[in-house]
Amino acid sequence: MAKLVAMYKHPENKKEFDEHYFNVHSPITQKIPGLREMKVTKFTGSPMGGETEYYLMCEMIYEDMDSLKAGLKSLEGRASGKDLMGFAGDLVTLMIGEDA
Repeated sequence: MAKLVAMYKHPENKKEFDEHYFNVHSPITQKIPGLREMKVTKFTGSPMGGETEYYLMCEMIYEDMDSLKAGLKSLEGRASGKDLMGFAGDLVTLMIGEDA
């Protein structure tokens, strides 16, 4: 399995962020060819107490690295990337990985 992981820092306006993320961005992303599963986690705290550095994480799971790369190059993948940079470009860190 190959994954694209998006880690989002806390937005200034969480309600506005959530509205766009769940109602606009997620539906665009879910249309990417080859995407097998999309898991979204909203962080609620840390075992050490207090707020975490990150607000939300999305794991986008593909069969393999070739499927992930093809999905990102697709029209849907490019649309997702364009939308991401428009609403959260300064908040997001993207990472690619494979199951160990």
